[in-house]
Amino acid sequence: MYKLWVTIELFRINRRKEEKRLDESTTLSDLAIALYTVNRHAKTAPEPQHLYYIKKEAINQLLKERKAKKIGLHFSDHPKFSNQHSTLLVKVDDYYFHIPPSKDDFKELEHLGSLDQNYRNPQTKMSLSKAKRIIYNYIGYQPDRKQPTKKRYKSSYYTPSSLGKMEWPPARRSHRP
Repeated sequence: MYKLWVTIELFRINRRKEEKRLDESTTLSDLAIALYTVNRHAKTAPEPQHLYYIKKEAINQLLKERKAKKIGLHFSDHPKFSNQHSTLLVKVDDYYFHIPPSKDDFKELEHLGSLDQNYRNPQTKMSLSKAKRIIYNYIGYQPDRKQPTKKRYKSSYYTPSSLGKMEWPPARRSHRP
């Protein structure tokens, strides 16, 4: 009896968590726009790993909740180490995204061939900080809060100082032994 009660409570807690993830103020459209914004910034970021991570986590969560749909597989435009590989095409609201596929995706989904360069997602505007906040809230991610440190200006040129190293006025040195 106790195990049944624990199972029911865990089910209720998980259900409440899922309901909290996409609250009334954040719609599926807002989440799709946030994913688009994060994806667009990740393509030009010097270190995009974190942005791609939160994008993948959010899309996987949407797939679990059946708010996104797997469309098929595409060949990647950027093959790794000259080896052709595929990416999974996922539709979220009116937007399409690519994420790494699982082994089951190769068995279950149709391969669509090369990427269609004529199709583009709708253009939208959202700040990266707002997009990250929406996605963090949705996936339950807590970013590390680092204290901002003031950076001192450092010149790229090193100019050694001679202060304190010279005698002024210069002392006369005699060459007598």
